Amino acid sequence: MDAMAVTLQAPRRLSIQRHALCDCGPSDCVVDIHYSGISTGTEKLLWNGEMPRFPGMGYPLVPGYESVGRVVDAGADAQARIGEWVFVPGATCYQDAKGLFGGTAERVVVSSARALPVSESLGRDGTLFALAATALHALSGEKPPELIVGHGTLGRLLARLTIAMGAPAPVVWDNKAERRTGGVGYDVIAPKDDDRHNYAAIYDASGYADGIDVLIGRLAHRGELVLAGFYANRPSFAFPAAFRAEARLRVAAEWQPDDLAATRTLIEDGALDLAGLISHTAPAGAAEAAYPTAFHDPDCLKMVLDWSQAA
Repeated sequence: MDAMAVTLQAPRRLSIQRHALCDCGPSDCVVDIHYSGISTGTEKLLWNGEMPRFPGMGYPLVPGYESVGRVVDAGADAQARIGEWVFVPGATCYQDAKGLFGGTAERVVVSSARALPVSESLGRDGTLFALAATALHALSGEKPPELIVGHGTLGRLLARLTIAMGAPAPVVWDNKAERRTGGVGYDVIAPKDDDRHNYAAIYDASGYADGIDVLIGRLAHRGELVLAGFYANRPSFAFPAAFRAEARLRVAAEWQPDDLAATRTLIEDGALDLAGLISHTAPAGAAEAAYPTAFHDPDCLKMVLDWSQAA
């Protein structure tokens, strides 16, 4: 069994290649992928060659952890899963390539436990489960955000989830005018237009490591700064301002399995709407052009690859 997959041979060297897949084990599912999302966090770092060393790093490499598709076959212990529409948060099923994170392919073999049943009616929006779960995981602290920095897909999900959880609508910052639209129930403003310096909780979804001093200066006494993005550069800050504020710093890591399940419940209950977050869709065969567009086009909020015409 084999499959076509997006493959990084080296930083900025990307193509669609065919790879041999591992055999389907007794508790595994074979999933035909319909859509896969491109992450502007970790995948951008992989593409740029700026990704810190992670277990499973190496080339050739199949990226991706935002895929949805249908279970078309399964091992003896997972036969009941055949026909289900599922979210796949990556795969390590390639015999001749590294899988970090391995989900951007026309077909994957994945443990049944990692294939999350989701509503097929979500279509390509189902690729947003990982990002929504990441936002939900970041919100697990004591204080909901009063300020969110960055109105990309993660920032929008943080804002929508904050409101869904019953907290007051946060203020959202973005320096780019084209990103200051699309707020649903909350205001998006330029940082220069905000003179407030007493935010109890600031969530940074920008990934901009050099902006931490500015954010600490906007905290209330004993306020919390949550680093919710992924930073290529080394985050640092001047100590005196943080000391005077008795600032608290929290790093939000990736989602956990319970976050995926909780995200699904919020979506099924109508509390969280994923609509309007995907701006671009490209055929998987055009991945070589789609990746730079996803990372550098200011009009591209979220890029999804469509595998329906993969050969």
